[in-house]
Amino acid sequence: MLVALCALSAPAAAARRPAWSPAPWGGLFGQPAAPRLRRPALHAAVPLPKPRPPEAPANAPEKPELAKPAPVESETQKQAAPAEPAPPPPSACRQALSEEIAIAPSIPDIHGPGGCGGEDLVRLEAVVLPDMHRVALKPAAILRCTMAAAIADWVRTDMAPLAAGVGSEISDLDNFDSFECRGRNRVAGAQLSEHGRANALDVRGVKLANGQSISFTDRGVPRELREGVLHSVCTRFMTVLGPGSDGYHEDHIHLDLMERHNNYKICQWNVWDPLPQVAPLLPAARPDEAPPREVAAKTDADKAAAEPDDADKTDAAKPDAEKSANPGPEGAGSTTPTKKRRQDRRF
Repeated sequence: MLVALCALSAPAAAARRPAWSPAPWGGLFGQPAAPRLRRPALHAAVPLPKPRPPEAPANAPEKPELAKPAPVESETQKQAAPAEPAPPPPSACRQALSEEIAIAPSIPDIHGPGGCGGEDLVRLEAVVLPDMHRVALKPAAILRCTMAAAIADWVRTDMAPLAAGVGSEISDLDNFDSFECRGRNRVAGAQLSEHGRANALDVRGVKLANGQSISFTDRGVPRELREGVLHSVCTRFMTVLGPGSDGYHEDHIHLDLMERHNNYKICQWNVWDPLPQVAPLLPAARPDEAPPREVAAKTDADKAAAEPDDADKTDAAKPDAEKSANPGPEGAGSTTPTKKRRQDRRF
């Protein structure tokens, strides 16, 4: 009966089994795996937009985007942001040195090595006289405001009347040196000069409106004029160095406002006398209207008269020569010098 049931179930199992099925151990013996069946790709229908109806309004042109306004900072953000330091107020010197006195624009502070530089600096380009005439500094000088104010006051008060005394007015001030970061007299390793602090000015002279130049160290300039400049600068400035001071200021005058104990001043400037006129090597030519020079010529008679006189002088000289050649015997008034023996003395 069991055999009959197995026979009846065999066809049904065979109908459910696929047409090809690998054995469970087929991979171990290299039998190919069953091929995978792929479904045919189906083309998806892409929906298209409906046509625009004719009664629809026309499309409006696109408007350009407007720039967005900058965000407004709130009070909290303004307080949190660090505030920029306000510039310092102008000094009293800067306020006093107006354009009616000098053309001197301010420049930034200079802080160099070794204390070189300074603060409250200006570029002194010209000094304005009371009649609004400008005296140019050539070239412009970089100075501290206090030094620039002292130079402007010196030119306005003292130098302008000096130029008027010679019948003209000042047009230029010869600036030999102003700010320069260096040691004294440009000596390596020397103490910092007042030029390095923008507190000194070297001047050589002034140029007048009539074209004349006045050099403060020129011996050809009248001594009274140079002495007037000497007394003027030694009264106003703390240091004045010129010819005869140290050998470094023979062709210019050094002026500065160096601060010293008890306001001690240095004024070393020798106002030399004019050089003497050198005599010409050759005498001046004889003028044409001068009479001819007379030449004394000796005649033959004058020569003959002079010969006996020469003969008498010769005869008078002979006896003296014979006496000296024939001295007398010894002891008879002989004055022949004798040589004394030197005695040995022991002390």
